[in-house]
Amino acid sequence: MNDSLRESLSYFGLYRKMFQVKRKYKPEMVSYGKNKEQYFLYYEPEKIVSDKIIVWIHGGGWNAGNPRFFDFVGQCVCDQGYRFFSLGYRLSPGYKYPCQIKDVCAAYNSAVSYLKEKGTDISKIIIAGPSAGAHLGSIMCYCRKVQEKYRVDISNVIGFIGSGGPYSFREDQSLTVRLLLGQLFREGFDRRNGEPVMLMGKSSIPMLLIQSRHDGLIEYACAEDFAARAEELGIVCELYSVTDKKNTHSWYTAGMFLETREENKGLDKFFSWIEER
Repeated sequence: MNDSLRESLSYFGLYRKMFQVKRKYKPEMVSYGKNKEQYFLYYEPEKIVSDKIIVWIHGGGWNAGNPRFFDFVGQCVCDQGYRFFSLGYRLSPGYKYPCQIKDVCAAYNSAVSYLKEKGTDISKIIIAGPSAGAHLGSIMCYCRKVQEKYRVDISNVIGFIGSGGPYSFREDQSLTVRLLLGQLFREGFDRRNGEPVMLMGKSSIPMLLIQSRHDGLIEYACAEDFAARAEELGIVCELYSVTDKKNTHSWYTAGMFLETREENKGLDKFFSWIEER
């Protein structure tokens, strides 16, 4: 069975596990704009075990998903004792890029201000995201022009974790990705201005790229391209190849948060890397 078919057949199992997750933590919803998608959810664990804060940008092909849908991620991260933000943004095809990165930057700024008002230490922030969220998070972390244009201060970011990210728009990408990019960018837009590997500049933010050779949607070479560019720029980068049996795109980018660290090596890598910062 090829990986793209395995990816398609994985959704039933994913949704079944999602609906079994108990909502132990009730997040606070904060709007940062007038659009219904311009909000974030903030989760605070009962027992905080770390001063690191995880800011998560959801995936969904830029055209689907929202923080509420991925509530199970917040529940999982809170169980590990971390404060957690889940950022929403306007979706394609109704809103074309750069609306998405503009929103992510605005949401991040709003989240930081939210914690400042609470008197919380914000000196150790981890930006993380799967798939489309990895694409947007990597641009915010490593593109100086975007940071300056949208006035986002990432000086407190101590790490970036991307899972299954389309960091380079390769010619050998899948038909699904080509269609999604066609929805994301308006006709005539220079896609290099939305391609992380082309936008990356020098940075002191280390990165962990979690990628599967059996993704079924995103080519493994996308992460290899991004890692190679990071090396050229002197950015500390670790490329972790997924070894779990559930190694198709949706399972290792988001589904891993439905399992425990003992069950899922990718999830354990996610938290272990954060613990080492």
